Amino acid sequence: MCDYSLHSISSRPAKVGDKLTTRDFGTGTRGFAAAEDLAVAVCVLPGTELAFSCPVTLTDCQFVVGWKVEVLAHSTAIFRQVNKNEPMKHHDALEFPDGRIVLLTRLSEGQEATVLQLPAQPTTIAEADIQKRTAYVG
Repeated sequence: MCDYSLHSISSRPAKVGDKLTTRDFGTGTRGFAAAEDLAVAVCVLPGTELAFSCPVTLTDCQFVVGWKVEVLAHSTAIFRQVNKNEPMKHHDALEFPDGRIVLLTRLSEGQEATVLQLPAQPTTIAEADIQKRTAYVG
């Protein structure tokens, strides 16, 4: 299961070497799509390392001014989940090398990323809890 608003989209887990594309799935959020099939959401585990083909860009809708685009100085990130205790909020996020955490839904559509490394298998209950994806279907 990917972010809560992608529960009705076909999905599969990420694998090392996957080529992903940020996509608006028409559900109120953006996520990663499989490069070979843009209709399939690719669910990424917390701790997964990603490399983007270009510096990451963010897009926000400013209702008065229009669209605001921000270019980050980074092309690598680690997938995280945030707001885990809040079922109606976005959970999928990226942590950049400067420590900034940005919701995945803020990434501009059409950016390409490669899965570099999946997280290590958990060896403790605490590690397993960190890697467990929030799966709200609400």
